[in-house]
Amino acid sequence: MLCIAVAPESRRLGKVDLFNAAPQCDLIEFRLDRLGKEPDLKEMMDGIGKPILVSCRRPSDGGAWDGTEDERLMQLRTAIITGPAYVELELDIADKVPRFGTTKRVISYTSLQKPLANLEPIIEKAVAAKADVVKFVGPTPTLDAAWPLLATISKKRTIPVVGMGLGKPGVMFSLLGLKYGAPWIYAALERGLEAHAGQATITELAETYRWRDIVPQTRFVAVAGFGAAETTTVRVMNAGLAHHQLNIRCLPLEIGASDKITQMLDTLHINVLLANPQFCERALNLATDIEEAARKAQYADLVIKQQNGWHAYNTAWKSVLRVVEAELGAKSAEDRPLDRRNVFVIGAGGMGRSVAFGVQKRKGLLSVTAPDDGEGQRMAQTFGARFVPIANMYDTLCDLVFIAEAQAQDGLLATPGGTGVKLNPAFLRPPMYVTDLTNLPGESHLLREARERGCKIIEPSKIFGDHLATLFKTITGKDLPPEVLDTELARPV
Repeated sequence: MLCIAVAPESRRLGKVDLFNAAPQCDLIEFRLDRLGKEPDLKEMMDGIGKPILVSCRRPSDGGAWDGTEDERLMQLRTAIITGPAYVELELDIADKVPRFGTTKRVISYTSLQKPLANLEPIIEKAVAAKADVVKFVGPTPTLDAAWPLLATISKKRTIPVVGMGLGKPGVMFSLLGLKYGAPWIYAALERGLEAHAGQATITELAETYRWRDIVPQTRFVAVAGFGAAETTTVRVMNAGLAHHQLNIRCLPLEIGASDKITQMLDTLHINVLLANPQFCERALNLATDIEEAARKAQYADLVIKQQNGWHAYNTAWKSVLRVVEAELGAKSAEDRPLDRRNVFVIGAGGMGRSVAFGVQKRKGLLSVTAPDDGEGQRMAQTFGARFVPIANMYDTLCDLVFIAEAQAQDGLLATPGGTGVKLNPAFLRPPMYVTDLTNLPGESHLLREARERGCKIIEPSKIFGDHLATLFKTITGKDLPPEVLDTELARPV
């Protein structure tokens, strides 16, 4: 079931919220803690047509109740008499509110500041308090912090467990809950009405995560990160998977500093991980086998578990070069329009090294620079390129410019000292070809400058789209339909 929480500030608005939520969910949580006066709950539930879960949250549990604790308990006891489907009671007060009628008891435990840990004893206490459902709420900034709750949800047990992770990563619990049999998951009715910051809306759950398709047999592909590019990746991949009627969906994860990532993925039965740029270097540590492009660039955007362990791949450089060569006039895979062209790569990070690897493969005349001259020199040595000190970059003649350092966004190349070196847009001039890989699939300030100055732009959105199609083909063995790709890329994030 899908549960939407409504927390009205008046009885009149409460009825409106209930009517708005009912057609879009299976269960409505009606929060009493923001109401100024005690509602006629029986009258408010009349005609709604969906089961109601009543709660009254203290500030320490994420609510807004400002009365006394005795008054709050009286509100809950009175609410139960009206016969809602569920009542939510915190573990510490559950014994003060007896079971009544057919109303089922959701016994909850909330930790707003610290990640949840050691949950089994809490479940035992909730069972002793006559719980029909156990609910946990806690912050989930990273996979490591979220792991106790994730492991709890994924374990088969006799009593249902509901998890609500705070922040954007909370959607992990919703999707895993669907797979492992949670009685319901949570969503916001619309943006601005979230129960907590970053909570997914019903529209996002449907259009991006395709929650209705997830069943116990569904396999997950992990996607690291919750940024705009990662969310777009999830949406595009899920649309393609649905098009081919594959019982696979994407699970977004915020991966922190844990050294037990592969064990966690194994527990969740996940054997594919798509790494975002922030995780691409660390992704190498997961693998026992690393392909040449990933090893030389020290950058892996795809990690797959095979029979002999995890394998790391770098697929980004192929997409970059494929789109660039098409823009340069390549008619077939055998054409090499980069041959003998002057190519300038700005940035020595993973994406910069990946592009350098591809340009080297295509026999381009490669020059590199970086905010740190030492890093730039090491990169040039690795790929047989010409090193250009950052102070001399304006004297460099080039046919094609790749802006690949993340800090180059908005016209700045950050130096180790943190002051930043201004990249004068006058460096970008026709007839240069220019692309910016720092903000895929969006457009940076530097790329807008290059466009306005008459440079030939290689659109980042084309590179991003090709990359997603490559990942999809690698994972599924099937083509990502162009119409699916175009439609989903056109949607706002």
